[in-house]
Amino acid sequence: MKREQRWMKLSVLSLIMMLVLSACGSKAATESNSSSEGSNSESVKITLLNSKSEINSQLEQAAKDFHAENPNITLEIVPVGSGQSPFEKASALYASGSPTTMMMLDTGDVEKFKDRVLDLTSESWMKDAVENSTAATTFDGKNYAFPFSIEGYGFIYNQNVLDQAVGGTFDPKSVQTTAQLDELFQKIAATGKSPLIVSPMDWSLGAHYLGLAYGGQSSDRAKVDQFITDLKAGQVDLASNAVFNGLLDTFDLMKTYNIDKASPLSGTYERGPEVLGKGEVGIWFQGNWAWPQISSFDTADGKYGFLPVPVSNNPDDFGNTQISAAVSKRILLDKEKSTPAQQEAAKKFLDWIVYNEKGQDFLVNQASIIPAFSNITLEPTDPLGKSISEYIKAGKIEESMSTLPADHWSKLGASMQKYLADVIDRAGLASEIQAYWSNVK
Repeated sequence: MKREQRWMKLSVLSLIMMLVLSACGSKAATESNSSSEGSNSESVKITLLNSKSEINSQLEQAAKDFHAENPNITLEIVPVGSGQSPFEKASALYASGSPTTMMMLDTGDVEKFKDRVLDLTSESWMKDAVENSTAATTFDGKNYAFPFSIEGYGFIYNQNVLDQAVGGTFDPKSVQTTAQLDELFQKIAATGKSPLIVSPMDWSLGAHYLGLAYGGQSSDRAKVDQFITDLKAGQVDLASNAVFNGLLDTFDLMKTYNIDKASPLSGTYERGPEVLGKGEVGIWFQGNWAWPQISSFDTADGKYGFLPVPVSNNPDDFGNTQISAAVSKRILLDKEKSTPAQQEAAKKFLDWIVYNEKGQDFLVNQASIIPAFSNITLEPTDPLGKSISEYIKAGKIEESMSTLPADHWSKLGASMQKYLADVIDRAGLASEIQAYWSNVK
């Protein structure tokens, strides 16, 4: 009996030990799972280098909205400094060993960073990217950039000012030649207002205006690319090129009717939207990205649109009825310094822009950006976005030169500034442009 009692005591004791061990194991497993789940929701901080200063406040609000839906991810917006190119800023950050998690760069900059950034070919948004939107950032079959925005530029007009000038409702299709543009400038001047303002920033003159001299060579992009190749080889005589001269004929008109003619290099970007929005000038050479600033001064009830920049007096010549547009800004994801958690958080932000209702609202309604994704059905609400979209739908597009060398706008923008200020003549400008291209590798 004692032996049986002893055996029963041992059995009960063994059972208790098993239960204790089992409980401990369950607790350990629970703690392990809890810990694993906790690591997935650890706080992650990511950064975005923003090269579109005009939407910095909108991006900061988007970062807050994104954080509200993803509490473990904090996004900080890092603006590119005034007067510095995105390429220079990103290069400096890499040189210091502290690149941002994401970089918003120009299309032509992507290839230079492709070995330092993530391959995004397998991302879900690739299937919804509009046709050819990733072609310029694809190398050896791999896409390295997120197409952030489609942008277009030309002559932005204030409808109310032009209505007054023509004594009725201004029809943008009435200006398809340089002579017709000159006539319009004269009519605006006759009302006592200034026809236009020329903003002297090197990026505007060098990347955008001068870019029309290349893109306007042909509607066939292969011929435009060949023109650039010939420029590099010194086989182009710009001084006798019809498109180049036609574009400068138009620029000479702009110089004549510029509100800042007395001091053409003194203007700032901020002055442009102010005088246009207040109706002090009728026209401003700029892009649809400028709407947030124009709207803050708008007294024209949002009545604005785009005119192409004419390059001849033949309405049928390419460029006279086309608006320059293309995917202009791209977002790249660093792979050298960012952690896997940061990379995943950055990818989540890009997905948020494309597929989340608030992300789409930020892009189209808040930042006034024309999206490069077919699944985003929101129509531009601002007049400039609407105008560019109408040109796109009508097939009236001259593809922007988005793959120019990184220093093109700073170096040749400086040459255009000299021409604007009459420091050099047309022959001198052509010579400086050709000298620049002969040194491009």
